[in-house]
Amino acid sequence: MADRGMDLSGIPKEVRDHLAELELELSEGDITQKGYEKKRAKLLSPFLPHITSVELALPDVQQQSSSGPTSDEPSPEAPGPSSSSGGRKNRSGGARDDRYRSDIHTEAVQAALAKHKEEKMAPMPTKRRSAFVQSPMENCTPPGVPVNSRVSTKIQQLLNTLKRPKRPPLSEFFLDDSEEIVEVPQADPNTPRPEGRQIIPVKGEPLGVVSNWPPALQAALARWGATQAKSPALTTLDVTGKPLYTLTYGKLWSRSLKLAYTLLNKLGTKNEPVLKPGDRVALVYPNSDPAMFWVAFYGCLLAEVIPVPIEVPLSRQDAGSLQIGFLLGSCGVSLALTSEICLKGLPKTPQGEIMQFKGWPRMKWVVTDTKYLTKPSKDWQPHIPTANTDTAYIEYKASKEGTVMGVAVSKVALLTHCQALTQACNYCEGETLVNVLDCKKDMGLWHGVLTSVMNRIHTITVPYAVMKACPMSWVQRVHIHKARVALVKCRDLHWAMMAHRDQRDTNLSSIRMLIVADGANPWSVSSCDAFLNVFQSHGLKPEVICPCASSPEALTVAIRRPGARGTALPARAILSMGGLSHGVIRVNTEDKNSALTVQDVGHVMPGALMCIVKPDGPPQLCKTDEIGEIVLNSRAGGTMYYGLPGVTKNTFEVIPVNQAGAPIGEIPFTRTGLLGFVGPGSLVFVVGKNEGLLTVSGRRHNADDLVATALAVEPVKTVYRGRIAVFSVTVFYDERIVIVAEQRPDASEEDSFQWMSRVLQAIDSIHQVGLYCLALVPANTLPKTPLGGIHISETKQNFLEGNLHPCNILLCPHTCVTNLPKPRQKQPVGVGPASIMVGNLVAGKRMAQAAGRELGVVEEEGLVRKHQFLSEALQWRAQTDPDHVLYVLLNSKGVAVCTATCVQLHKRAEKITSALMERGGLNTGDNVVLLYPPGIDLIAAFYGCLYAGVIPVTVRPPHPQNLTATLPTVRMIIDVSKAACILTTQTLMRILKSREAAASVNIKTWPTIIDTDDLPRRRPPQLYKPPTAEMLAYLDFSVSTTGMLTGVKMSHAAVSTLCRSIKLQCELYSSRQIAICLDPYCGLGFVQWCLSSVYSGHQSILIPPMELELSLPLWLSTLSQYKIRDTFCSYSVMELCTKGLGTQTDALKARGVNLSCVRSCVVIAEERPRLALTQSFSKLFKDLGLSSRAVSTAFGSRVNLAICLQGTAGPDPSTVYVDMKSLRHDRVRLVERGAPQSLSLMESGTILPGVRVIIVNPETRGPLGDSHLGEIWVNSPHSASGYYTIYGEESLQADHFNTRLSFGEPHTLWARTGYLGFVKRTELLGATGDRHDALFVVGQLDETLELRGLRYHPIDIETSVSRAHRSIAESAVFTWTNLLVVVAELSGSEQEALDLVPLVTNVVLEEHHLIVGVVVIVDPGVIPINSRGEKQRMHLRDSFLADQLDPIYVAYNM
Repeated sequence: MADRGMDLSGIPKEVRDHLAELELELSEGDITQKGYEKKRAKLLSPFLPHITSVELALPDVQQQSSSGPTSDEPSPEAPGPSSSSGGRKNRSGGARDDRYRSDIHTEAVQAALAKHKEEKMAPMPTKRRSAFVQSPMENCTPPGVPVNSRVSTKIQQLLNTLKRPKRPPLSEFFLDDSEEIVEVPQADPNTPRPEGRQIIPVKGEPLGVVSNWPPALQAALARWGATQAKSPALTTLDVTGKPLYTLTYGKLWSRSLKLAYTLLNKLGTKNEPVLKPGDRVALVYPNSDPAMFWVAFYGCLLAEVIPVPIEVPLSRQDAGSLQIGFLLGSCGVSLALTSEICLKGLPKTPQGEIMQFKGWPRMKWVVTDTKYLTKPSKDWQPHIPTANTDTAYIEYKASKEGTVMGVAVSKVALLTHCQALTQACNYCEGETLVNVLDCKKDMGLWHGVLTSVMNRIHTITVPYAVMKACPMSWVQRVHIHKARVALVKCRDLHWAMMAHRDQRDTNLSSIRMLIVADGANPWSVSSCDAFLNVFQSHGLKPEVICPCASSPEALTVAIRRPGARGTALPARAILSMGGLSHGVIRVNTEDKNSALTVQDVGHVMPGALMCIVKPDGPPQLCKTDEIGEIVLNSRAGGTMYYGLPGVTKNTFEVIPVNQAGAPIGEIPFTRTGLLGFVGPGSLVFVVGKNEGLLTVSGRRHNADDLVATALAVEPVKTVYRGRIAVFSVTVFYDERIVIVAEQRPDASEEDSFQWMSRVLQAIDSIHQVGLYCLALVPANTLPKTPLGGIHISETKQNFLEGNLHPCNILLCPHTCVTNLPKPRQKQPVGVGPASIMVGNLVAGKRMAQAAGRELGVVEEEGLVRKHQFLSEALQWRAQTDPDHVLYVLLNSKGVAVCTATCVQLHKRAEKITSALMERGGLNTGDNVVLLYPPGIDLIAAFYGCLYAGVIPVTVRPPHPQNLTATLPTVRMIIDVSKAACILTTQTLMRILKSREAAASVNIKTWPTIIDTDDLPRRRPPQLYKPPTAEMLAYLDFSVSTTGMLTGVKMSHAAVSTLCRSIKLQCELYSSRQIAICLDPYCGLGFVQWCLSSVYSGHQSILIPPMELELSLPLWLSTLSQYKIRDTFCSYSVMELCTKGLGTQTDALKARGVNLSCVRSCVVIAEERPRLALTQSFSKLFKDLGLSSRAVSTAFGSRVNLAICLQGTAGPDPSTVYVDMKSLRHDRVRLVERGAPQSLSLMESGTILPGVRVIIVNPETRGPLGDSHLGEIWVNSPHSASGYYTIYGEESLQADHFNTRLSFGEPHTLWARTGYLGFVKRTELLGATGDRHDALFVVGQLDETLELRGLRYHPIDIETSVSRAHRSIAESAVFTWTNLLVVVAELSGSEQEALDLVPLVTNVVLEEHHLIVGVVVIVDPGVIPINSRGEKQRMHLRDSFLADQLDPIYVAYNM
């Protein structure tokens, strides 16, 4: 501005203070550059007499706004004189470039944002720097600051933003679960409703009768070709905007004739021509070659074949190429005409043939350059019949979903349309017309190719490529050729205006009609005003601006006729946005912030009849103050979607009905896809298009309006103007709005996030609608339409498939999802457990309990009667069967590296006992930690402890490569168990004392460490025998999935009954062999590895799971080699095989691996059976002979290590399907397979002998009925005898291990497993011949998430998350202060990280009706998993809150 350099010293102090304040506001971003300039000018105006007004003040005209690039800051889309050609390359051209400009709108947005100033900002997402190279260096976090600087403060910030009340009030009821669970917001009583009378159809002026009107368009061309051969028809420009050549009417006629002759006579043999009249032919010509296109189009008309103009395909994967293929298929096109240059530019195969484009039918390509055409013989004349209802040409149209259909225009419609346009635009013979539009379709074709030839007009085409290089070219052409008519879009007005500064001498006074093709767009009004504002001084008359409305189906709908000189311009409509969203016209006078100013598009076309009908449902006539879809009856419209009769009927044969539903007549109307109303004086107003309509919670919003609002938030720094897409996706029973824009490479993270937050606020204020997702993608990555716009449906497809690759994303499900059901209020249980039980009995329901078969009387070789203790059993075996091999340990090559016979094991155990007595200084009953890798040493050490009378505690050794993570757990178990001594190997002893170990634990305070690699030769003087079987045998320590370390006490009696129970269930005896591939440190895994063989005498082949990492097929090939009938494994082993060997079954088969010997393969677990994994394992290895019945699961818990184990006698495990919605309410509702929202559950194996289970309500402790969800309680002689704790919490012991039902069986003592499940009586028969009761485990109580008053099992949410995208390797969920946090491991490339955020949010909302608060994307392997393959969600949660995950991206959903 001119006042920048002035001296401020002479200005009063208060003005200077005001100026300083303004500077501060500008620097802090509280005021826009434009607002600052305005206020500064106002303050200084009294002291600046010499400054002339910079802007023309037009009261009714909206000026070029600051949302457009201002003079001192040219944007790449708007090349001014200052922008170099380099800056122009990335100017987008889209169809919706710069139409969205209005001061009023920008002011509205600023006002809206000012309201939000005080509101709390949501936390910014955190992003690993390596993931996105886009940001320049200066936005990197300074060294020393952790990248995520405290996750928890961010979450706190997020919670603060969530405390704001939501706008739409939730209604006060919610339907029963059996009904659909969506909250139905109640109608707002203040909603505006239409009040006018029913609209009367509007008639256009009658079509005039013209005496010399030709019988067909070809006849007009023939006439001009003969009588006016020298008259110019078409002038084309080169890229610099200079005329390249002019095609005369004579040339156009003769070339078209040649082409027609060639098409009909030279493309095949005389008897078998390739083309027959009525065949469809594709026209593939670039925009920059209009002359070739004209000749091809008229050549086809003369040959009576049907031209189908399409865009030139740029690559095989071109956005929308598949849909063009659909168009060609539906129109039955097999021949394409093109030019030589265009053909050379098409993508080719290595053999030089033209690429088969994705989805296209096979095409024959014909080049139509003049040199390849044949001159017709003297006697040949084209057949030019009088126009009839046969199809003349087909124009393509893309629907909202992206499908491309062909609109057929008949010969008579073509002729009538030309006549109607001639009458409406008053075309005269010999006029000059400048056309900037695409001449292949729409207005560019109708005016610039068809009507122009009808009237012998000289057309000058200015292709898009010329406009990009020289935006003023069309204005120069009008000036040079004194053109009477110009055909443009708002974009062209804007570009010319931005570039006009260096054109002093342009004169536009010759124009009598400036047709604005997209004048129906609500934002065109400001472009027209701004253009007039600049060019009125160059002779442009206000009354020549003629906006019009058109649609592919109805062709031209309405056009403003040029006014007489000096007549007043038509009035504008200023409408309330709120009213529009309810489909009602309300003039907005009060709140100009949410107003939309629209201009009319003139009167309906001559000879046409127009109605407004409701856009959805039956075509009911609207009221006069209601917005609806414009329908048109006219002889000049399209006739059908070619080859698609079904869709045609709903669009081209609509008969409007009145309020009562009765048809208003017989005449069929065509839907135009335009939404609008008829204003005063029968003027037509259009406020949007059907395809840009977003209906959210019953209110309608226009995509273009949202784009305009977004762009009014000073986007110049962050995004490109023309590269923004708005669409809606259906998530959780409503449409959700998504905005995707291309981010400038130089925008910083902060800028982008700031811009996104402000767009949310602006749209919320102005449109009263919440955005669901706002994504920014790197520049130039959105799919383009052939003319440079954005391919919306393809963008939406990419968003839903996770192929968008955003570099910034913001999701706001909390504010826009308002139809969630009300959170469940837990009702106090008024009914006591006794009443429930009686109620069940009255209803004929049995109590939910199940039992294994009786343990029976001991009748075996006197073994167990003599030996209550496992230590005695080993001594007995060493005496009676010394050389029987009990254990074989394999290495990764499958070689037996170590075996142990009964006597070898006994002798090694004795040596360990001596070592303990000599070096340990131990007392009977002391705890001793065994720290060994999986193997026979561990077993020997265990029996050595029993022989010595000390209590063994097996602990998994630390991982040498990861001591910091694994050693603290070892230390914790040693401390908690108060171990007096550690037995281990030399290697591990060195690790425990190493410097690396010292970094994570205190190595000076280890108890005595004894290495058992070199042992004393002496035998101990005597072996210990416990006085009673109730004495402690060993401690079993395990870390649960919730991160709790619990040790349980196992007595000698429990050990021997457990071993006996397993022996009975699995029919184990000395001649059997079983293979074990799992970790031997706790639970049933330890029992199988160390205890079972000694008790039952069978041989165990031990396969340490870590060996599988070196050789994946090890376990399966062992089963095959040893012909194993029974094997035990863990889920992690099964998963390793499924993922790693799934593709190698043929190779394994070739190596002779055969699994037909396997009778049972049991997965040892303490969780709900992973049905998907066991099923895929069975399916994958079926080819290797694995029986589909072999795989089953076991179930144990901390209080009882083995409750279920699929044995040899029971029926196969059954599967049921339960309704997930009921599960969340703690109910079981069985449904059919494949029911929506159902979950399949597999029985956890047959209940072991001697075990009873009952299902109990965890709150009332009363028993529940069959198929009811409750806590599983167990009664069994092999239950653990209590927790091993330092504090001896007696109450907890009693509660978990020795608890009684509140009603029913008062004397039985039960142990609480802490797992939810149910019992269901099946139709199958058990081993005893009774009906079999199946136990189904649903999940651990401690792990469940209480959200919205419902109970969720993490695994269910995780299953949904893992299905959301192909690159999610694993996921885990937990809650933090009522926010659901989802952690997903990304197996793909890091650019996919942000694709996962919306997909994860969508799937959890759809399937679980929960809003995800935080989405964390991490590298594979970050989610901690314990030895049983269970996720350690609490460890993960702690690491997340302590910022230790190094995530790729953390998104905080607002």
